[in-house]
Parts: sequence; structure tokens; C-alpha cells
Amino acid sequence: MKLRNLLGAALCAAATLAMAPAHAQNYKSEYKLSIVVGTSFPWGQGAQIWADLVRERTEGRINIKVYPGTSLVQGDQTREFTAIRQGVIDMAVGSTINWSPQVKQLNLFSLPFLMPDYAAIDALVQGEVGQELFKVIEKAGVVPLAWGENGYRQLSNSKHAVSKPEDLKGMKLRVVGSPLYIDTFTALGANPTQMSWADAQPALASGAVDGQENPLSIYTGAKLYDVAQKYLTLWNYVSDPLVFVVNREVWQSWSEQDRKIVREAALEAGKKEIAIARKGVTPEDPSLLKEIEGHGVTVTSLSEAQHAEFVKATKPVYDKWKSRIGEDLVELAEKSIAARKK
Repeated sequence: MKLRNLLGAALCAAATLAMAPAHAQNYKSEYKLSIVVGTSFPWGQGAQIWADLVRERTEGRINIKVYPGTSLVQGDQTREFTAIRQGVIDMAVGSTINWSPQVKQLNLFSLPFLMPDYAAIDALVQGEVGQELFKVIEKAGVVPLAWGENGYRQLSNSKHAVSKPEDLKGMKLRVVGSPLYIDTFTALGANPTQMSWADAQPALASGAVDGQENPLSIYTGAKLYDVAQKYLTLWNYVSDPLVFVVNREVWQSWSEQDRKIVREAALEAGKKEIAIARKGVTPEDPSLLKEIEGHGVTVTSLSEAQHAEFVKATKPVYDKWKSRIGEDLVELAEKSIAARKK
């Protein structure tokens, strides 16, 4: 009798197992999603929105945990793309700047003064250029799903207002780990210093560096006005699109239905994240700028003539990197921007 019961229980268990989706048995209990900043920033909010949508729509089959501060690669954001490709990281919402050492074409967005307005950014990422870059990223071993946005990178410092290239002479500025940024700020007469974001904030607080460049959402979110960054220049010299990606092996381990859910959730999260990133920093809604000024910050907006001086000073850098990135891709970007709907 006891043996019969045991056999019956075993048969029931086997039947239950047979009826369960085969793919679900191979799923991880948790998928690690990497971001550079905290979840309070627009970038982090976009990652969390994606994670929540996927968990809800897959009914918990795909459980994503967000790991801020590039903690999965000990804070070294330039190693993030390699770690995703190797499977150390399952998913990410990553910066095109941080991944440009491994995918040289992503340096496109860091060409100084390529994108004059938000319509120009949209023309690139939502158009043919964005499609071409997704092919390049996929060829590099990572599955790209959607675009997000860190935003236009503005310049702040603790010394004085900056309205012309000469104002940057000798100024020690924290920049991300990209040779193009070193070239750009060297051409402007500054002393650029590569530093991770984790190291940048204490360096600004101690005065080890004079300034930095980042989107206003990062500037305000990190309260950089409290670490002597009292001079802010709005110059829109580069923008930093984000990419929602999945490790290739992880992607292939999911069912077709779940891949569709993850992709659609990424597209939705990307759109929401872009809206969050642009809130308060557009000509139509400058509310964040007013908040920054309320902290005693001197905000400098460049005139057309002043802007042209910065463009002229960085033109040799633009030309040098155009050939490195790929002249065909850069020319396609230039044409896309020229044809944009303003």
C-alpha cells in the first residue's frame, strides 16, 4: 500500500513536471541588470520600470534585480559592456559613452556639437542611424532592444563662469573613460582627468578636480551644487543615449513569447525614461534650471557667436574622430540631422 502511494505520488509529480513550460525550468531565479547611477535618477528609473514591467507581464517567470553603481564590475563603468558579453551581467541599461571603448561606432554621439537639439537626437536614435548601431551592437555579442537617454551633458565647475574656450584653460575636469573626451577637453585648453562616477563625487567635494560634465538630471540628483559646483554652462556639446540590452545567451534561453514581452517592455520603458530625462530641461519646460539657480548657481547660456567659438575650437577633434568612427556612419548622421523635423 505504501509503495503504491509512493508510486502514485511520483507519477503525479512527473505529470505536473511534464505539463509545466519546459523553458521555465531553465530560467534563472534572478536576472542581474546593471546601471551606472542610482535608481532615483531618470536612467535608474527607466531600468526599474523595465524590470517591473517584465516581472508583471511574465507573471514572475523573469525576475530582474537592478544593480546600481556598476557594482557588478566593481564600479568600473568601462568594463560593463565586456561583462554583459561574457555573461557576468545578464542585462543592462547602458551609456553609449561607457560602451564606446568596445564599440567604436558609439563614439558618434560624443562627437562635439554634432546634435544641436532634441530633434537631432531623435532623428539619429529613432532612424536609420539607430538601426545601424543596433546591428553593430548585436554583432558585438549583445542583444539591443530599445533606446533611452541620459541627456545633454552640460559643464559645471567651482572656479568661474565659462562662456568661451579660454575660460577652460588649465581647469582640471573629470571626464568619463573615453579618449574622445580627453581629446575634446585638451583642445579646449582644459586638463581632463578620467575618473569613474563613483570616484568623481568625492573628488569634486575635496577640490581634487575643478569641474565635470554631465546631464542636468545627474547634476541635480547628485546635488553637485553642494560640492562647490556653482558655475554651470549650458552648451549641449554632446548627448548620451542609453541602450536597453540583454546578454545573448540569456536572450536565447527565453521562450519566443517572453522575448517579445521583454522587448516590448524595453521599448515602453525607454519612451518613459526619455520623457523623465527631458522633464524640466527643454526650452518649453526649463523648470529644472530655475530650481538649480535657486541653489545659488550661476547659469551661463551661450549666444550663437559664443557657441560657434567652441565648435571652431573642437573642429579638429571632430574631423579626427569622424574617420575613426566611420565616415559613412557620421555622414549618414549628418544627413539625418539636416533632414530632421524641428
